[in-house]
Amino acid sequence: MFSSKYLIGLSLLGTLYMSSCKIPALTTINSTANIPAKYKNSTDSNNIATIKWRDYFSDPYLQNLIDTALENNRELMITLKEIEIAQNEVRLKKGKILPVGGVRGGLGVDKPGRYTSTGAGDATTEIEPGKAMPDPMTDFNIGAFVTWEVDIWKKLRNAKEAAAKRYLGTVEGRNFLITNLIAEIADNYYELMALDNQLEIITQNIKLQKDALEIVKVQKEATRTTELAVQKFQAEVYKTESMQYEIRQEITETENRINMLLSRFPQPILRSSPSYLNDVPRMIATGIPSQLMQNRPDIRQAELELEAAKLDVKSARAEFYPTLEISSFIGLQAFKPGYLAKIPESMAYSLVGDLVGPIINRSAIKAEFNMANARQLQALYAYEKTVISAYLEVANQMSNIENLNDNYKLKVRQVDALNQSISISNDLFRYAKADYLEVLMTQRDALEAKMELIETQKARMSAVVNIYKGLGGGWQ
Repeated sequence: MFSSKYLIGLSLLGTLYMSSCKIPALTTINSTANIPAKYKNSTDSNNIATIKWRDYFSDPYLQNLIDTALENNRELMITLKEIEIAQNEVRLKKGKILPVGGVRGGLGVDKPGRYTSTGAGDATTEIEPGKAMPDPMTDFNIGAFVTWEVDIWKKLRNAKEAAAKRYLGTVEGRNFLITNLIAEIADNYYELMALDNQLEIITQNIKLQKDALEIVKVQKEATRTTELAVQKFQAEVYKTESMQYEIRQEITETENRINMLLSRFPQPILRSSPSYLNDVPRMIATGIPSQLMQNRPDIRQAELELEAAKLDVKSARAEFYPTLEISSFIGLQAFKPGYLAKIPESMAYSLVGDLVGPIINRSAIKAEFNMANARQLQALYAYEKTVISAYLEVANQMSNIENLNDNYKLKVRQVDALNQSISISNDLFRYAKADYLEVLMTQRDALEAKMELIETQKARMSAVVNIYKGLGGGWQ
């Protein structure tokens, strides 16, 4: 045990050191990103983010794709290993708080000079009658040792807590990755079905154009039109046929994007494309903005990173204070192996306490503290940016869904009107009451309108996916 004089000396030394060294004060930071109380025209607390993804996406083909991705996705597997690394980092930091102990054995030889105080004393000292100390002196020892850095300033505990916060942050990072993965698969799946429908529309339009081409050929033979009309219709057929191959290439690339997310080589993607245009996006309940703080994993991850950065600053500040280290040893020690068994004569023990305060390297410690403080501010700005970005993402998708729904209704009416105009223009052309250019333009306008209708439906389905992701759904 330490004597009272020794403890008083350590206390006085610590007091003298701390009074002579200026230690920087902790910087208190608080977020200024006050999230609004509600979204525009929305005060309902119901929130689709609480719906499990399997209930939100009811298409069985899509569910099967998501299941496969959650099991095989390589990026998700990498993230799981990052969680494992962070977990072991916590164990490492926790281990540094506890004493370090072990067993050791040693063998050494010591030959002091004859004309030294040690050498002269050993030469005349007899450990047994008629036997002087051996020269050279050997040393055999075996015993247990313990070293411990006493965490009086919470430096090690703060470092452990920071590591724990980062571990929890990696878990939230995995949840955010799951949310994005599910959304990306769903978005590509709906795009794939949209491409299927566009290809079907093109196929139908080619048939209509070929029928019109045959009518023009008959009218040319009857001298009711010219070769120019025939070639114009033929060129339009070729143009539409060429669009098939562009769509097919897009289908292949979209299928392979999904296969990539599922971490598998190219293979067909099963889907329910015929019902695509009949799919009605579900009703959206966005809840209130404050729910984003709990539902969005990226916000919680940023918050945990901020808390970890604050603890890092405290840990770095503790480096300015003296460090108390205690070391002890107990065992057997003798200059001959046979003497080790002679107890208590061969018993050896030590207990040492060191109070070490940095003086020479204070500039390095100050630099480390300044870096930790800067990282703390970085984490604060990143947190505020994440909160603002999340709110704006939801607000944009709310507006997008509303406008797309109105746009879709008008597109449906436009397509219906142009479908009727195709029949009317063909009848008028048969009876020479309309020229071939009117027929061509009507068919072209109808094709463009149908393609735009499918694009609008794709945008609607994509918006439904994105607002689910934006609200923090999918990872539960």
